Amino acid sequence: MTIESHGVSPRDILCNAGAGAAAGVIAATFVCPLDVIKTRLQVHGLQDLSQNVKGSSSVIVGNLEYMFRREGFRGMYRGLCPTILALLPNWAVYFTMYNHFKSALSSDEENHRLSVGANMLAASGAGALTTIATNPLWVVKTRLQTQGMTEGAVFYSSTRSALRIIAHKEGIRGLYSGLVPALAGISHVAIQFPAYEQIKTYLANRDNRTMDKLGARDVAVASSISKIFASTLTYPHEVVRSRLQEQGHHSEKRYSGVVDCVQKVFKQEGLAGFYRGCATNLIRTTPAAVITFTSFEMIHKFLVNIFPPESHSHPL
Repeated sequence: MTIESHGVSPRDILCNAGAGAAAGVIAATFVCPLDVIKTRLQVHGLQDLSQNVKGSSSVIVGNLEYMFRREGFRGMYRGLCPTILALLPNWAVYFTMYNHFKSALSSDEENHRLSVGANMLAASGAGALTTIATNPLWVVKTRLQTQGMTEGAVFYSSTRSALRIIAHKEGIRGLYSGLVPALAGISHVAIQFPAYEQIKTYLANRDNRTMDKLGARDVAVASSISKIFASTLTYPHEVVRSRLQEQGHHSEKRYSGVVDCVQKVFKQEGLAGFYRGCATNLIRTTPAAVITFTSFEMIHKFLVNIFPPESHSHPL
């Protein structure tokens, strides 16, 4: 991934944000059915979803088949619209702010490199601003993906309908439900980006190449390993966030807040409760990472050819 740390121009922002948004949309579309299963596992647990897959050796495959029979092709892509709507500003805000923080924190003007600590800080700052900007759309995504699984739950006909109903009935608090655990998820990018940097540096040094000369296979390896590593370490916050976001479906709230949710999940389900859907998440993480980063590189090169940068970009 190529982002310039110093002298960020509108052209740089256009190329990076445009390529990042497009790559994110491609990956989100490809893995959406697995994302729906993951979210439902997080919210309703393995036992509830296992009832749908009697006779199947795999909960994931069985639920995909069940979901397709019961809800059709549309059901497998529930929540895709708000996901795409969230990804567009998500990548635009993230890459813009990440660039800004890298420029401000870089102490190596010659090589445009950040220390691991500075990279973690830049990734965290960009992640916090991005999370706050896009949280309402992730709430809608979660609600749409779990819709129809609980009797008497509020029904949303579209992304616009969901935003309007949540804002009217639950106010700002409803739109920003799950924000605290989502902000805790900043630890994900704080781990992923430095790990990604270190793996790319290792691969480049091993083959005596510069990082901007790494091929698609190297990018896929670095992005996959760093993503899986970060996802596994930080996954529990996703379960807490999804449960807090989803509970607006119900007339009575199951959790009064983050602490109450953590306590109840641990008491009722143990440590395993915080890893519901983790296997599904990891299964979709690898192809999603490969698609996202490979697509980014291809689209970025295409945009750079259309809008030649004024100066050379440097590795992320």
